[in-house]
Amino acid sequence: MPKTENQFLPFALPDIGEDEINEVVDSLRSGWVTTGPKTKRFENDFKDFLGGDIEVVTVNSATAGLHLALEAIGIKDGDEVITTPYTFTATAEVIRYLGAHPVFVDIDPHTFNLDTTKIEERITHKTKAIIPVHFAGLSCEMDKILAIAEKHGLKIVEDAAHALPTKYQGSLIGTLRSDVTVFSFYATKTITTGEGGMVVTRNAEVARRCRTMRLHGISRDAFDRYTSTAPAWYYEVIAPGFKYNLTDLASSLGIHQLKKAWRFQERRQAMAFRYMRELSDCPVEMPPVATASDDLHAWHLFVLRLSKGAPVSRDEFIKKMSEAGIGCSVHFIPLHLQPVWREMYDLSPESFPEALRTYRQAVSLPLYTKMTDEDQTRVIAAVRNILCG
Repeated sequence: MPKTENQFLPFALPDIGEDEINEVVDSLRSGWVTTGPKTKRFENDFKDFLGGDIEVVTVNSATAGLHLALEAIGIKDGDEVITTPYTFTATAEVIRYLGAHPVFVDIDPHTFNLDTTKIEERITHKTKAIIPVHFAGLSCEMDKILAIAEKHGLKIVEDAAHALPTKYQGSLIGTLRSDVTVFSFYATKTITTGEGGMVVTRNAEVARRCRTMRLHGISRDAFDRYTSTAPAWYYEVIAPGFKYNLTDLASSLGIHQLKKAWRFQERRQAMAFRYMRELSDCPVEMPPVATASDDLHAWHLFVLRLSKGAPVSRDEFIKKMSEAGIGCSVHFIPLHLQPVWREMYDLSPESFPEALRTYRQAVSLPLYTKMTDEDQTRVIAAVRNILCG
């Protein structure tokens, strides 16, 4: 049933169907509620979805996946990792988990992604890796980033939290020549397991290390130990690992969400294009689209930037939308404005001017597959009333 004017339309909601619910119930009845056969099935399905010669490792969050990935490629105390300030704090905090330092590079003002023309000037002898973030579901310029990494002997870990399914030059993100790609299945993402993530790599040693470290550094997979028909109680702890495994309850959601990923992308894209058509005469800058014929935008987010001629500020716009019963958000508050990163690295708001300008103008409108056409009509009417009335 469509929302009425008196009902609040939230910024995001997961699109969970009966198939997901029934699979969770089946897991509960089976007795396997932690990592088990459903998780293995989800991994196999995800590998088939991406295709190619890859290995996949489920984790309980993309944050965990990024941490495991950096640890597996050898990031150590004192190293430097280049990334964007226009991201959630998890992208940078995982670098600090290992005693390394995030080195921020400003964004391209059109795409919100890393400005590839500014990466090399930030490379030093301590630089060991680059973490590009595919903001909102639009791929970074990966050919340029890969070329820079190859030139300087750097590793690449793609933060693909927004990027399922995203294509770059005809290839799905997760199948490029990067060392590792990490996806998110958080509640608001394009598919969800509630909490969860996936590490994808072509490197068998990296995959092996991630599998070991995701469960306390144990040398044997716990699922294999508990399902073996032969006595299999013995294990060895070969490293001080973490507790990053995904449960079968979460994987039960993922199995069926993944089946809907293409349909979800088509719906999100149709909604994004409708926003652009019906708000084109408002004082806003539209989000970038995938311009190449073989690129694909996942449309995890729809981010408008209010133009200088807008009758209200960004913050006032969000307040008025809330008063109209519609939730909006801001993606993101740049990391160099956050106290921890600002103080740790002596940054100022002007350190990354494009990220700062984008943040001050940006607002994310509701964009999720559970929204009806009537819901979107209501959002469009509210935006037009505030900005174009």
